[in-house]
Amino acid sequence: MNGKKSSLSLIFIVVFVDLLGFGILIPILPTFAVKALHIPESAIGIVLAVYSLVQFIFNPVFGSLSDKYGRRNIILITLLLNASGYIIFAFTHSFLMLLLSRVVAGIGGSSIGVAQAYIADSTTKENRSKGMGLIGVAFGLGFVFGPIMGGLLSHFGYMITGFAAAGFSFLAFSFSFFLLPESLTEEKKKLVVRRKMFDAASFKKVLSNPLISVVILLFFIVTFSVANIYGTFALLGHSKYGFTDMQNGMIFGIIGIVGAIVQGGLIGRLAKKYSDQKLISFGTFFLMIGLALIPYGINWTGVIIITAVMSIGTGILQPTLLSLVSKVAPENEQGMVLGVNQSFSAFARMLGPLWGGFSYQYLGYQIPFLTGSFFVLLVFLFSIFYLHNHLSPLEQKA
Repeated sequence: MNGKKSSLSLIFIVVFVDLLGFGILIPILPTFAVKALHIPESAIGIVLAVYSLVQFIFNPVFGSLSDKYGRRNIILITLLLNASGYIIFAFTHSFLMLLLSRVVAGIGGSSIGVAQAYIADSTTKENRSKGMGLIGVAFGLGFVFGPIMGGLLSHFGYMITGFAAAGFSFLAFSFSFFLLPESLTEEKKKLVVRRKMFDAASFKKVLSNPLISVVILLFFIVTFSVANIYGTFALLGHSKYGFTDMQNGMIFGIIGIVGAIVQGGLIGRLAKKYSDQKLISFGTFFLMIGLALIPYGINWTGVIIITAVMSIGTGILQPTLLSLVSKVAPENEQGMVLGVNQSFSAFARMLGPLWGGFSYQYLGYQIPFLTGSFFVLLVFLFSIFYLHNHLSPLEQKA
């Protein structure tokens, strides 16, 4: 047990350090594209979408490869790719270079499914919600310190922010290389079904299981709803509320703090007290309210309160839905199933910014946020009227 706890701590540190680099670019990339490259809002959606497009392609690839060659090896490769993407960003002076930097970083960022599989290897089904919450905490803390650092570093030039982001990925690589053990045992490797690198059969096999496909669909809808505000939130803060890059970074930091508190300190207790169906209902309610009110925050304090409410929702939903996916996945296909789930999640993160950027520019700044709130409302109603009767047998079969 001590070994497993140590492994969980190590993978948490690796993901957190890598996501610091990711977080640095969050508040500054949209404003950098507008102010430095003079890219229109709709094109920013394309920049953000291409990042998720390559993750849609490579998440199941890396997931299946990690089933065969081990989690650690794939994590090391992706961390180096991440760093390379950030270095390209540091030298970006055109739209095409910005796209290239996001493609490379997107391939490198396709390791979250592998990290989730690492946690699945190191936990039992009973404590997997808490284990998966570690990824959420890493995201949350990365969103706390990364955006704040990005806002601060932007005063010294956008090139510096790119180098800083790359430095954190290199640091995570060094940490993984020297300290991170392999989580996939030889016994589990022998049970893994060998598949081609690009194998549509993996998608077909995973989605043919109704228990898995229902949860993946819910995860997809929630991810799409939140992804509507990628890029547009920073633009909203800049154009409507008059926030600086630093102020945008601080808001993202607060979002990260709330998410870290929920996923790190509360989700384990909530999972013991409430059913998954109730947690999904609670999470979608908070997320729905938060998304709907973001365009009407009035001022700095109002926006902070609203985004905190939104973060409570995402903090509950992320580990709960991830845990459900893992629970219904066969033990010898954790990497593949979680990789496919992350792939569809990446596809949602591709569609979200495309719609968000388009609707922000042509339909009104409120539309990306209201669209997200509407789709979360659908999941909220689904959780009450459908999952209430069907989730219990789903969990029993898992």
